[in-house]
Amino acid sequence: MTFFCDLSFSELNPGLGQIAHLVSSLPFLLEEASSGVVCYSNPKMAAGRTLKTLSNLIARSGNVVKTASITTSNPLFSRNIKALPYFQTIAAYRAAVLHEIAKPLIIEDVTTTTKLKDLEIRIEVYTCGVNASDILICNGQYGIEQKMPFVPGFEVCGEVKEIGPKVKNFNVGDKVIGLKKDGYSGFAEECVVLEQDLWGVPQGMTFEIGASLLDTYGTALLGLHRRADVEADDTVLVTAAAGGLGLAAVDLAANVYKAKVIGVCGTEDKASLVRDKGAFASLKYQAKNLRNKVMEVTGGKGVSIIFDAVGGDVFNESLKCIAHEGKVIVAGFASRQIPNVPTSLLLPQSFSLIGVSLSHYRDANNEVYRQVGNDVIELYEEGLISPHVSAIFPLEEVNAAMDFLLQRKSTGKVILKIR
Repeated sequence: MTFFCDLSFSELNPGLGQIAHLVSSLPFLLEEASSGVVCYSNPKMAAGRTLKTLSNLIARSGNVVKTASITTSNPLFSRNIKALPYFQTIAAYRAAVLHEIAKPLIIEDVTTTTKLKDLEIRIEVYTCGVNASDILICNGQYGIEQKMPFVPGFEVCGEVKEIGPKVKNFNVGDKVIGLKKDGYSGFAEECVVLEQDLWGVPQGMTFEIGASLLDTYGTALLGLHRRADVEADDTVLVTAAAGGLGLAAVDLAANVYKAKVIGVCGTEDKASLVRDKGAFASLKYQAKNLRNKVMEVTGGKGVSIIFDAVGGDVFNESLKCIAHEGKVIVAGFASRQIPNVPTSLLLPQSFSLIGVSLSHYRDANNEVYRQVGNDVIELYEEGLISPHVSAIFPLEEVNAAMDFLLQRKSTGKVILKIR
């Protein structure tokens, strides 16, 4: 119902009674909805500080201010038609916010009046992947100084709520998955993503799967296919094979490229999962025995490709397993120990050391970046890959979700369910 009056609206919503004195003599339009209100004020009010104060109080009262549908033919509105340019909306949504390094995230209402830039898209976020970088940033271990307050999360799945003026490939209501590594903010009911970082997905794909695809499978596909040119006769050693990135590499190498995969992981339970995903063999990591076991499995030949996202001792021990003219893919440093590799080690087996970063391709070769995302979605639609989600946490349990990942209890992906 739409109201146009000069009186207090405390009767319409008790939570707004505290601001009745601000509008007792000012005409306004109030559209009450189940989740909030919309306010319109005249130029005098908009020009001063009253509107800002009013908006802030509405936000703090827990109401969401949404865009109103106003027509100039409305007789109640016609007397204030000159005030239309001053119409202002303020959106409020829940987010998991970090205010201090190494402290728990706090669920709170966030308000914004941000107008979308030309190629920006506002997303209603339903799910977001929980990744190691989220934890590292929140603990001040990512190597960059993060401004506060900060909302983690970059791997989102949801629906398009609003598009910028020059967006061409998406419409309101489209189901999308996206990567927002330039500012994070995915642990929230809304986030703004550039068009180049979004991919449309079929309506049949679940939001949980959508938030588990792009980052891990995109990185693994870049490393294995584009950089290492994996083939069916290759033997691929994957470290941390039960983790999000490792399990994606196992899935792609074994089920798409039909290579022989050896997975290395920390426990027998995880080793069983890796075998179920398609690995020819799965080994529990023991530094002193890794080379011997790999040589036993490969008949003394070693592996033609190593896919490592761990670094540290695991990486160093894995290098002892590489075959002649092998390829070593460096996809990350989950251990936070960056190994120093003497170039003299490259000579005996004549192997190649290959770095891969999906984020780097975004800026250096955007065409490849976009194509990788399309390829991952297509592989899923064809039933060739199947992301593994080990745990789903509601937004209110975001700290438990991050701890679950930090304590290495997870396999595959951990997902935050936001809506």
